[in-house]
Amino acid sequence: MSELPRLVIMASGRGSNYQAIHDAIEQRRLAATVCAVISDRAGAGALQLAAEQGIDTVCIEPRHFSERNDYERALMTAIDGFAPNWVVLAGFMRVLGSDFVRHYGGRMVNIHPSLLPRHRGLHTHRRVLEAGEDEHGASVHFVTPALDAGPVIAQARMPVARDDTADTLADRLLPLEHRLYPATLALFLNHRVELRDEEICIDDQTLAAPLRLGRDLDDDGRLVRPGDG
Repeated sequence: MSELPRLVIMASGRGSNYQAIHDAIEQRRLAATVCAVISDRAGAGALQLAAEQGIDTVCIEPRHFSERNDYERALMTAIDGFAPNWVVLAGFMRVLGSDFVRHYGGRMVNIHPSLLPRHRGLHTHRRVLEAGEDEHGASVHFVTPALDAGPVIAQARMPVARDDTADTLADRLLPLEHRLYPATLALFLNHRVELRDEEICIDDQTLAAPLRLGRDLDDDGRLVRPGDG
C-alpha cells in the first residue's frame, strides 16, 4: 500500500482550519496525513491542538532572526525535513518572500476569507460591508509571490444579510471555510491538479473559473459533473 500524501500545515492562530482538516482525515473524507504543524507564534492554538493529537509541532519565531531571509530559510529547512507533498497555509499570518514561495511552487495553497480577487489582504469582512456587496465567501488558491494573487482553485459563497456586521460575517463564513479547505485538499488526491503558467489544470483540462463548493465540488473533493445526483 502506497504512503498517504503528506501535508505540512502552517498556522499562526487558534487552528480551526487545521482542526477541520484533521477531522476530515479522521472521518476518512481526506486520504492524507498531517506530518507536522508549524507556527511562527509559540502560543498558537494550532500547536496545542496538534500536540494533543500526537502530531509533530515546530515553532520558529521571527524575533530570533535578524534577517527575513534567514528566518525563511529556517522555515524551509523545517518543512523540507518532513518531505511534504503539500504545504497548507491555514491562517499563517506572515507574508512570505518570493524565494520561499517559488521553492514550493505549485505545492503550496492558502485559504483566504474573501471571493478573490476581491479584497486581498486583511479586514475582508469589514471591506465587504463597506463596499455594499450582497455576497461573501472564501477562496482556496495556489500561493504565488504576490499577496493573495495566486490562481483560485475553489470557492464557497454565501449571501450577505442586511443586518450583518463584520463579526457575524466572520462567524457565518467560518463553517464554510471548514468545509471548503478539506474538500479542496481532497480534490488534489482525487484528481491531478497542477499549476501551469499561472493557470490551473485539472486532469489536463484548464480551469476556466474557480470551482464552487456544492455546485462543482462536493465535500469529499469529487467534481460534480452535469447530471450527477
